Amino acid sequence: MKFYIVIPAHNEEKHIQATLSSIVKQTKLPERLVVVNDNSSDDTEKIIDTFTDNHTFITKVNTNAPNEHLPGSKVINTFYKGFERLDDSYDVIVKLDADIILPENYLQTIANHFLNDDKVGITGGFCYIQKGDTWVLENLTDKDHVRGALKAYRKQCFIDIGGLKKAMGWDTVDELLAQYYGWKIKTDSSLQTKHLKPTGATYNKKAMYRQGEAFYRLRYGFIITLIASLKLAFLKKRVSLFYNYIKGYWLAKRKKIDFLVTPAQGDFIRKYRRDKILNKLKNLFLFR
Repeated sequence: MKFYIVIPAHNEEKHIQATLSSIVKQTKLPERLVVVNDNSSDDTEKIIDTFTDNHTFITKVNTNAPNEHLPGSKVINTFYKGFERLDDSYDVIVKLDADIILPENYLQTIANHFLNDDKVGITGGFCYIQKGDTWVLENLTDKDHVRGALKAYRKQCFIDIGGLKKAMGWDTVDELLAQYYGWKIKTDSSLQTKHLKPTGATYNKKAMYRQGEAFYRLRYGFIITLIASLKLAFLKKRVSLFYNYIKGYWLAKRKKIDFLVTPAQGDFIRKYRRDKILNKLKNLFLFR
């Protein structure tokens, strides 16, 4: 399978060498890798250049996105600056963060998942973060969700979902829409990647409101938003986040911000979320 990778990078001098080194060591190399240097003020570009000088499949794109680091819109805008430089002859498109170290068999294993089941639309491994001398699972989402830091899309799935949304929640709506169109999401616990910079480490309070806004734009409705906000705040061990998420939801509702999905897609999403909640509650009571 023909793999294309796009890596958005902003001030990643501490991490991007390890990320790119892990890619050039893959047992299956990508046909194209575009690294998008997004207005970096450190040595990110110099490090990228050392790889483009030595590997013909790696190219660099410079862009100047706004300095404010808001999740979703900034990173996906940057992603598309690289995606626009690619042709459409790929089989798999991978959006990868600039602070990830992949195991050497990562791309080959991902290719095998796509080859073994033609209904797999999105696949990826798990992110681990360093705690002291050990690496532990970055447990912010369910294990049936592929993290936005390392997502691989089958070409037709990517087309069906309309690509990636330039908004907070893009790495949730992509999987929900993939399932709406009949695709499977495949996670692989054997693919343990090292995430060098914990998720959300540089997000400000304004960005925190964006999570609640995303719940609104996904047509969750208030009850599912309430449950999702409680869960995420609990996983991040910050009660204040719950209030930020709820405030973001009501601000978006009051402003009547555009939805990311159609009414029919919203119906599917709410039913999917309700069913997952009910199944978890059922399992909780069964195993007590």
